[in-house]
Amino acid sequence: MKLGVLTNVVGKMPLDEALAYFKSMGIQMVEIGCGGYPGKDHCDPDVLLNDEAKFEEFKATLAKYDMQISALSCHGNPVHPNKEIAAQFDRDMRNAVLMAEKLGLHQINCFSGCPGDSETSQQPNWVTCAWPNEFLEVLDWQWNSVLIPYWKEFVAFAKAHGVNKIGLELHQGFCVHNTATLLRLREAVGPEIGANLDPSHLIWQGMDPCTVIRELGGEAIFHVHAKDTRMDKINVAKNGVLDTHSYADEIHRSWIFRSVGYGNDYLYWKDFVSTLRMVGYDYVLSIEHEDSLMSQNEGLQKAASFLREVITFEDRMSEMRWI
Repeated sequence: MKLGVLTNVVGKMPLDEALAYFKSMGIQMVEIGCGGYPGKDHCDPDVLLNDEAKFEEFKATLAKYDMQISALSCHGNPVHPNKEIAAQFDRDMRNAVLMAEKLGLHQINCFSGCPGDSETSQQPNWVTCAWPNEFLEVLDWQWNSVLIPYWKEFVAFAKAHGVNKIGLELHQGFCVHNTATLLRLREAVGPEIGANLDPSHLIWQGMDPCTVIRELGGEAIFHVHAKDTRMDKINVAKNGVLDTHSYADEIHRSWIFRSVGYGNDYLYWKDFVSTLRMVGYDYVLSIEHEDSLMSQNEGLQKAASFLREVITFEDRMSEMRWI
């Protein structure tokens, strides 16, 4: 397994400087944003797909630091009810596929997206309950009229360009947000749909990441984020876990994102890594730093130091002997 990072956290740094910084922390792989919410600071397909000199410079910079790309990330909402917004996210995702093809990669990371509740909607509608019955009618329309048709067409495009792993982050606000919804889309669309597994979004929903790993299995887990969540017992007891307080209003939130080790302890994360290995996942743990209580530098440094203690970097024993 390798230690990675989502690079947009230092998007204002030039790529050369960012890679030197990551290398100093023992990071081995980079997950690079190339559109959507992660931005295009270090990888702009509009430039790199059309300027060979810039593309070769990009590759040379990665090689200079012996840094591999774990995935290209282009998280957005390609089924947004506002057609202009949806089209921009879709364009970014397709450019990410073309960028991956040019780099010889086979994987991108993104969100499933969330439609509105009808053809005339203006904003996404994330359904979180089954009653009154109209909510189930909305879900049926979202999945069967919008989500599944979109992803069938997008996967066909991706496969035609050599991308056969689309890692969806199970994330609030989008149709794929838990184990059942990820598997539902995978069954409807194909094995090219898998998880970019981020435990931070599982924790606040009350899910156990190790149970999720066992249920998905190694074949459906394409990429893994290393980000923690701390539950605030007082606020959960008072308001539950569906929280719309600002992320900056930490003291009133039921949960907040933390750097790994500040939400759960070493044993929790060692179990997480061990379960990944048991199901056959042996790729990357990519740090996503969104801890609002720490600086960019301190959050990254602490996360990298913590993960170096829990990741199993070497291959497992090829032969086991018992006495």
